[in-house]
Amino acid sequence: MSKLRRHLSVGTPSSVETKSLQEIKNKTGNIYESIAIVSKRANQINISIKEELHNKLDEFASHTDTLEEIHENKEQIEISKAYERMPNPALLATQEFLDDKIYYRKAEDELFS
Repeated sequence: MSKLRRHLSVGTPSSVETKSLQEIKNKTGNIYESIAIVSKRANQINISIKEELHNKLDEFASHTDTLEEIHENKEQIEISKAYERMPNPALLATQEFLDDKIYYRKAEDELFS
């Protein structure tokens, strides 16, 4: 669970906290642009976490669906619970944005320069 440990070690709380809109706006000069950057990063985080979770859970998948073979797997339950405890991808992306850990560029400035 490398991504799980990495994201939890960032110190991002798993609950929602009020953020200063002015601080978010000051990063780009436009609140809507800042939110677009955060949302794109949150989508990237969500996709990577979802892929990692599916890869881990695929190890437990059975290819036969008989009732006798379906049983609870404690490791599978622990993995699922660990991912449920992770902070929301939007919270992670917002924290990364405020900590200047997201690289972004304005393509329109390059076009009109």
